[in-house]
Amino acid sequence: MAYEHLLETYQRPVFSIIVRMVRDHALAEDLTQETFIKAFRALESFDRSRKFSSWLFKIAHNSTIDHVRRKRVPTVSLDGTDRDEDAGWALANTAVSRGASPEDDFTRSELASDLESALVRLRPEYAEILLLRFQQNLSYEEISGILDLPLGTVKTHLYRARKALAEALEKRGWNPGVGGVERR
Repeated sequence: MAYEHLLETYQRPVFSIIVRMVRDHALAEDLTQETFIKAFRALESFDRSRKFSSWLFKIAHNSTIDHVRRKRVPTVSLDGTDRDEDAGWALANTAVSRGASPEDDFTRSELASDLESALVRLRPEYAEILLLRFQQNLSYEEISGILDLPLGTVKTHLYRARKALAEALEKRGWNPGVGGVERR
């Protein structure tokens, strides 16, 4: 069935974005379910000339923002003690490659952990924009539509987010360069 395919394809990416916004695994699961219910109910209104994932991420973003405004979800402490370990699934999965040496796998695993810690400490809108751009591979225009931000603001936020992330990684002993990130 088409609904099952959509769920299988988009459940993890939608959950990943939401969990980073609310920093609560159980709440993110609920909001992910709410997102899909809203999407399935509004499927007839989907403009097929647009990208489905952007439309779905927009619903997820709006549902999460609405919930945060209604419930005043607690913010994450600056020392990172509220970190949700499950939020890093995508980073850990992409950082550890199959077939690499154990040493390379260990370095990638360390990087994934440090990257996750750095992301948690970013402003939530910066973390969200980084995820949309680099984890979901969305264009600036798609991100602009999802977040209801002008294109220039998306570019500025992305620049600042990347700069803050690089600074955080440098503090953890990494050297983010043009060709990638390596341990100092």
